[in-house]
Amino acid sequence: MKFSRSEEEWKRALTPEQYRVLREKGTEKPFTGSLLANKEEGVYRCAGCGQDLFRSRSKYESGSGWPSFHIPAKEGAVEARQDLALGISRTEILCSRCGGHLGHVFDDGPNPTGLRYCVNSAALEFEAAQKKKD
Repeated sequence: MKFSRSEEEWKRALTPEQYRVLREKGTEKPFTGSLLANKEEGVYRCAGCGQDLFRSRSKYESGSGWPSFHIPAKEGAVEARQDLALGISRTEILCSRCGGHLGHVFDDGPNPTGLRYCVNSAALEFEAAQKKKD
């Protein structure tokens, strides 16, 4: 189910940095995102609408400066579209539920997909997995 808000509602719901990234297609500076070094088990959700986007088991160290994943949490969670904004062809990735800009996907990732979903930390919220009690 699609999720939408007016631009004023987005501005009230998001931090200025989240708004810049998700709604204005901004990019964080490399190696500055709060989730880059996160190694906890859990799920990465869209900061705009809360949809599950990636699981920690698909996160890996790409050296790119942004959190990188090799596969979305579920089929259809992420949409791709051509991005010619910098005068080169790249593939932009967006949350399929709210249309928020997440980052880009590249074909230089690890097996089994060969993809690198390069995502801005500001586009994500992380929820740690519940620890089992002994």
